[in-house]
Amino acid sequence: MPTLTLTEVKVTPLDAPLGAVVTGLDASQPVTPEVILQLKQTLRDRHILIFKNQTLTDEQLLNFAYYFGDLYVPPDDVPVLASQPGVTPVVINVSNVDGGYTGTGELAFHSDHHWTPRPSAGSLLYALEVPSQGGDTYWLNLNLAYETLDEATKRRIADLQLITYNPFLRDHSASKTKYRLDRNIPLISPVFPHPLVRIHPESGKKILYLDYATEVEVVGLEPEEGAELIEQLRQHLNQPQFYYQHKWSVGDIVYWDNQATLHYRQAFDANERRVMKRVSLAGSRPF
Repeated sequence: MPTLTLTEVKVTPLDAPLGAVVTGLDASQPVTPEVILQLKQTLRDRHILIFKNQTLTDEQLLNFAYYFGDLYVPPDDVPVLASQPGVTPVVINVSNVDGGYTGTGELAFHSDHHWTPRPSAGSLLYALEVPSQGGDTYWLNLNLAYETLDEATKRRIADLQLITYNPFLRDHSASKTKYRLDRNIPLISPVFPHPLVRIHPESGKKILYLDYATEVEVVGLEPEEGAELIEQLRQHLNQPQFYYQHKWSVGDIVYWDNQATLHYRQAFDANERRVMKRVSLAGSRPF
């Protein structure tokens, strides 16, 4: 069985705030340690890797993902996408057909598993079918978002902790809120505060660790003050200078660093098919 070498694999950074395209690599075949190390170093610096023209079974996708880490397993009492107590799908069907997950609507900028005690370190998403229009995914560079804050804001948020509430356990019949203002409403899930400014565990870069629309609360701040601060930070996040827009092709695998990015999905026509497979990798406690 052939093994890819460093000279055969080309990694080209995108002309964008993050991302690199990897060519010359067949993810279904064994890969040399030198290539894996280069890919890990590039992910650390560029936050997402795009592998083109891949043809993989679920088992091959999983084997490729295991070069980069162990499978993400959520706690039994903290639901995530596609999870049931005691059951963790190994490869998740992110699709609007055949019992898949996430539907066809817009998905606001978010990081996966942010509300869990140890959010995933990254995910690999593999495109099997794509719609003719829409369904693009955007990734946002959270280190760049942090670095472009003014110094007063950096000082203000340096030591703050943020609770991100589990969207799979919130009351979706009520009006969706982006900040928990009413503390009289009892919690229906465990909460896990994480630093609002996170240190990346490999690069040491500072990350503005905040989703764009998920309900949150800043620990220790009065609700009005916390909500005002989060709204200010989210307005800062909502800038094209921070993100890359990916138009999917069949055979693409995108591997993103879930610790340093947010991702967003465009809506697409419900009459078209969008079929993806996702593997998420284990992470550590944010610090």
